[in-house]
Amino acid sequence: MNAKKIHEMNDQELVNKLSDLKKELFNLRMSHATGQLANPTSLRNCKRDIAKVKTILRERELGISGSKE
Repeated sequence: MNAKKIHEMNDQELVNKLSDLKKELFNLRMSHATGQLANPTSLRNCKRDIAKVKTILRERELGISGSKE
């Protein structure tokens, strides 16, 4: 997921997306633990997406503009 799409979401959509990503990360970790994970880079990508969403939410909470144009 790219940052542009995340910036276009409203706060409620970001909270929902964060919840979905956390569930996905849990499922990926369980698959990894049982040896059924086909693509191990999906764990890293999911963690990065969670970090992006949290960063945008925090920027909005502090009133910081995330655009560097």
